[in-house]
Amino acid sequence: MIVPEKLLHFIWQHQYFQHTNLITDDGENLHILHPGAYNTNQGPDFSDASIKVNEIKLVGNIEIHVNSSDWNLHKHEMDSNYNTVILHIVWNNNSQIKNFNGQNIPQLTISNLVPKWLLDRYSILMNTPDALPCASFLQYINPIIWTSWKERLTIERLEIKTSKILALYEESKHHWEEVLWWMLAKNFGLKLNDELFIQVAKSIPVNILAKHKNQLFQIEALLMGQANLLNEDNSIIDDEYRFKLRKEYHYLKLKYELKQIVLQPIFLRMRPSGFPTIRIAQLAMLIQQSTHLFSSIKETKDLKIIKNLLIVNTSFYWDNHYIFGKESILRQKQVGEEMADNILINTIVPILFAYAKYQQEDTIKERMMHWLTQINPEKNYILSSWMKEGISNENAFDSQGLIQLKKYYCDHKRCMDCAIGNSIITSAKNN
Repeated sequence: MIVPEKLLHFIWQHQYFQHTNLITDDGENLHILHPGAYNTNQGPDFSDASIKVNEIKLVGNIEIHVNSSDWNLHKHEMDSNYNTVILHIVWNNNSQIKNFNGQNIPQLTISNLVPKWLLDRYSILMNTPDALPCASFLQYINPIIWTSWKERLTIERLEIKTSKILALYEESKHHWEEVLWWMLAKNFGLKLNDELFIQVAKSIPVNILAKHKNQLFQIEALLMGQANLLNEDNSIIDDEYRFKLRKEYHYLKLKYELKQIVLQPIFLRMRPSGFPTIRIAQLAMLIQQSTHLFSSIKETKDLKIIKNLLIVNTSFYWDNHYIFGKESILRQKQVGEEMADNILINTIVPILFAYAKYQQEDTIKERMMHWLTQINPEKNYILSSWMKEGISNENAFDSQGLIQLKKYYCDHKRCMDCAIGNSIITSAKNN
């Protein structure tokens, strides 16, 4: 069996091997006092460990490799930072090693010390073709493990989003209203047009939008024009409304010296309600109906108030249009509840969580976690696969954790880093 170094880290960290009456590869008695703390940064794999070799206590670091020759392959013998290594753990002993000072390092080969049950269970998880490697074991997982792990995953997902938001905050020159505007635009663009929409947002500063706040037509002209929806094109019917928008846009473009976006809007493979024309019209209405939006949502304690703020219509033209020049059945193009929840999950909660972390305001962070439990769960193929296996998805708090689990753990077979994978592997001991 091929044993990856990651598994050896897991085995050492949890001491899942026969660790009594140990003998080093040089025949010395070995007693492990403390395995050390796992190091995810550069340097030896475990720090602050303590052992006894022939009753002599050593304190330092532990390095782990599949083959002992990997020590030289990684050039540790040329690195004085590895002089602190007091024990080398390997699966295969195929070479004697020395540190930077030319001294031998105690070495322990553990291939004959690891129980078969652990290797068998690990092999099942790694070799299954299923999208969820642990699917056949999920019914046996303690619900308490699921609850605590989903909470950690949801926080982890928010932390990842926070790092991206704080990068936008730096890009905006420390302007939270600007960051919110960018994020809202990206969210309204959905997956196919998100990059176009955020570029449009970045090309029109919020202070320009504020000047036209009471003129919905002008806001729509700015957004439609920057999104390349008003270009002269023989394939598009240029009705009176589009003609007036284009005329207004050309004036505003010159006035504010706007640089038009290169990306083109995408209409293919989406429902008409998600067309970029409709999403921009809704976004324009949201801008027109809101004032100092970031400050407002930051001070609002009631989630329902914010959700109602997001449920906007469009200008009258779009009541019987999905695209320019072609009439459709009369129907208001209101932001639906599902879209409003999507904006809450992917824009409002993350930006407030990032703000709270930046300002060190734990009460806002706690409020965001609570809000996620009040928002309807997302619906997609990832969550359907979890629900098919009997895993609950009752709210956005659950769905965010399950999405994080699938994308960052299951898809990369990171079972060793997962509380569920850990539980499955270690439970084999009692089977």
